[in-house]
Amino acid sequence: MWRALPHVNRQLARPLSIYQNSSPAGNKWRGFLQMLGRVTLVTVVGAAGTFWYITYKDRNPGPQLPFDPSKKTLVILGSGWGATSLLKGLDTTDYNTIVISPKNFFLFTPLLPSVAVGTVGAKSVLQPTRYVARHKARQVSVIEAEATNVDSINKTVTFTDTSPLRPLEPTRTIPYDYLVYAVGAETQTFGIPGVKERACFMKEIADAEQMQARFLDCIETAAFPGTSEEEKRRLLHMVVVGGGPTGIEMAGELHDFLEEDLKSWYPELHPYVRITLVEALPSVLPSFSKELIAYTERTFKESKIDILTGTMVKGVSEGSVRLKPKDSGEHDLACGLVVWAAGNKARDITRNLMAQLPEHQTNKRGILVDDHLRMLGAPSIFAIGDCTATSYAPTAQVASQEGAYLARLFKLIAKKDDLARQIERIKLKPFHYSHQGSLAYIGSDKAIAELPIFGREWSSGGVATFLFWRSAYISTLFSLRNRALVAGDWMRTKFFGR
Repeated sequence: MWRALPHVNRQLARPLSIYQNSSPAGNKWRGFLQMLGRVTLVTVVGAAGTFWYITYKDRNPGPQLPFDPSKKTLVILGSGWGATSLLKGLDTTDYNTIVISPKNFFLFTPLLPSVAVGTVGAKSVLQPTRYVARHKARQVSVIEAEATNVDSINKTVTFTDTSPLRPLEPTRTIPYDYLVYAVGAETQTFGIPGVKERACFMKEIADAEQMQARFLDCIETAAFPGTSEEEKRRLLHMVVVGGGPTGIEMAGELHDFLEEDLKSWYPELHPYVRITLVEALPSVLPSFSKELIAYTERTFKESKIDILTGTMVKGVSEGSVRLKPKDSGEHDLACGLVVWAAGNKARDITRNLMAQLPEHQTNKRGILVDDHLRMLGAPSIFAIGDCTATSYAPTAQVASQEGAYLARLFKLIAKKDDLARQIERIKLKPFHYSHQGSLAYIGSDKAIAELPIFGREWSSGGVATFLFWRSAYISTLFSLRNRALVAGDWMRTKFFGR
């Protein structure tokens, strides 16, 4: 049969003939694709293996050295930026280290506004202090308790367990050789009536969760059948007090949620939405350049976010906030939510510690320190972060650099203690803050940045800066776990909303 159909045989044989006599260019292309496939496979397998190894080491850090009675005791009060940066860089083989803090975790505070509106999950910005302590060479004792007193004369710290499940002896006192005082500050309300009782703060993870619950409650109440037009406008009017980076980012995150999510899930409520930013100073973001301030104000205007500068808050009631503009009288502004981001003040324990050294501690704003971050009048105490009164801004960037500096300083101090004969050769360098720039998210997938490059201030704003803002925050997170969680939260929010 096949002999009778010679043209069929020729047709069947043609593809094989073509394959066998393919051009040199085709062979090169196939070779390139094969090589690309091999490289891709090796890259994927290598990346997966590296990721598995890092996560395995994270979960299985290995044995640690026990406490050494011959070593000096270093007590760290706090678990914020300064304390965690110190603990991360500290060589614990030189000291017996004890961390005392009412929180057993580090909180990445710059992303608190994102947590408040659901862009990022709360767990994504938390890093357990015991995780950092467990990866140190020598054991670090982590005590979840509130420090109530520091005796700078007898060099002791008193702390109390504030948990509902309190032990039989909830208050203890321990001695120290060196103390790092990094308790931070508390929210400044300026004694304004109603702020503490009715406004939502933006300092702790509980504040973000409380604000989120109140925010969603306003939305659902406005959506309840029978709610009047006037009441809808009041409930969906969000007021942010404070024109610093926290207040600006809070207003930007609120705007994104209302525009990207509320508009889709509550389309009938979107026309009632309004955001107002209140600042007592003449302009917002006073630490930024005039160009970026103007860019932020233009972006907020495009986003229909009202900015009231030169306006003081005189009181916060259940359904309104009382304002006093510079050139007019007081009036009430109806609103459903007030977010307070208007500054810090010293904690009671800080004021009590300063009162022990009245001759040296003369600044009511915070603890005075020398060039090596030693507390004036108490050379065995080092103070860092928001609890101090320095020429630097009370920001996370400053506290983090101070903590890293102290880690290096304590290494030199250990050498001085161990090698007394060589003490003259060791020279302690004073702390110098290196400003790495300022970033702020202003909503609508836009951010502003002011960065020192080659001795000049470089200002930028827009979508590209927003991508840089996100990459900067991702790189600043303390662990691969946090980076993966935050990146996942951002992707989840982008594709599926909050």
